[in-house]
Amino acid sequence: MLTSPDKATEQVKTAGVRFVGDILVVQLSDGRELSVPLDRGGWLKWLRGATPGQRANWSIEPRGFAIYWEDLDDGIELSHLLSMQPMSMQPIL
Repeated sequence: MLTSPDKATEQVKTAGVRFVGDILVVQLSDGRELSVPLDRGGWLKWLRGATPGQRANWSIEPRGFAIYWEDLDDGIELSHLLSMQPMSMQPIL
């Protein structure tokens, strides 16, 4: 069983990216998807302000450990998204 985000990132890779409105959805190589609202905190401000064309011009970095937007000269490491996962898995009461 994997217990640390570092070990999970060694095995799980980015498989795809899409946007649903202002939500970034990252498909993982193990079939899971991570959804991150772009207005969650200030660290995605650069992506929230991007045009649809800029958002669509992404690439997966070698070995699948990051997503890069060339037009925006910025990216996101998968380990950062995985470290946020427990926040999104809180029970809904």
